[in-house]
Amino acid sequence: MGRSDSAREYFVRRALQLHQSEQTALYFFSLTPGEILKIADISRIARDDAGDLIGYQRPSVRQHIKEITEYLDGDEVLFPNPIILALSPSARFIGSRGPHVSDGLASSGSIEIPVPLDGERKPGWIVDGQQRALALSRSQRTDLAVPVSAFVTHSVDLQRDQFLRINNTKPLPRGLVTELLPAVSGSLPPRLSMRKTPSAVCDVLNQDANSPFVGLIRRPSTPVEQRRAAIVTDTSIVNMVKESFQPTGCLFVYRDAASGETDFDQALAALNLYWAAVRDTFPDAWGKDPRHSRLMHGAGIRAMGRLMDRMLTAVNPRREGAADEVRRQLSAIAPQCHWTSGRWETLGLEWNEIQNVPRHINELSNHLLRLHAALDDVGAHA
Repeated sequence: MGRSDSAREYFVRRALQLHQSEQTALYFFSLTPGEILKIADISRIARDDAGDLIGYQRPSVRQHIKEITEYLDGDEVLFPNPIILALSPSARFIGSRGPHVSDGLASSGSIEIPVPLDGERKPGWIVDGQQRALALSRSQRTDLAVPVSAFVTHSVDLQRDQFLRINNTKPLPRGLVTELLPAVSGSLPPRLSMRKTPSAVCDVLNQDANSPFVGLIRRPSTPVEQRRAAIVTDTSIVNMVKESFQPTGCLFVYRDAASGETDFDQALAALNLYWAAVRDTFPDAWGKDPRHSRLMHGAGIRAMGRLMDRMLTAVNPRREGAADEVRRQLSAIAPQCHWTSGRWETLGLEWNEIQNVPRHINELSNHLLRLHAALDDVGAHA
């Protein structure tokens, strides 16, 4: 819907005016994706020739825009978050006439926004939602009604103030996002989708009475009274399982890459078999706080997970006697493991100097894999 006079075109949209401030008008209305960037610019942070700060928006994030665009081009689209604009006073609200146009908090009417002529400055700036606005402009949903929240001001200081207030919040904790993933039924961005199955497996490992990890995994939903016993972080387990579903991992065979379906029963059986053997091989290190046992530490879980990938590629967990075979191989390297005391001489680290950082995880993993490979030389493999 639009209006034009002899010199200019206007976007005209039904709008609500909210009565929040005498100084700054606030409106809610909708625009199509193409209309947003036609009347609003992204004010990038930079400095002018005099060194003064101009703008406020960070650079665009290509992958984030791509993920939003893929969602918008999907079958079921819900886009409830408004794009927040700052409009120049050239935008005009025209209140509706008649009874019942206001409930005391908001009034109905329409807003007219002038479409800039060639070479003219746009009458709006995107204060929040630049990634969403760019994704909208690249999507195939050109007719999507995009919610817009706009306030009218000439002040860049006010725009910066609102930008900082909107974005001055902590991102969601990684553990919370991971725990929520199994409960999301819709399509997810690839980086989140890759964690969905491992997170679901983590849930079962923590709840199944047959799991060696039952009650030991701490998730954001873990009740306060149970957190003392839950000594393993869920991100350590999720990362371990995620790695094992990769082509070089032992769980890869339980996932159909084409359909995305996972044989949960077989994957969990393999995990329970191996980690029960770990628990039985290192009873003094199992179930202890990571401050007292690096086996339950993120580095220990990841390193032993990689040993699992190596071990279970040679030992079929579905074969009779597999559990005994895994225990025998673990027992062979156990004397050279220092989860609760001593020193990893090859690594040059005391037991409690192992940290959950990539370098220590990789060095500890490689050490365990070399110990396991050496079993071939002494005939300890079955």
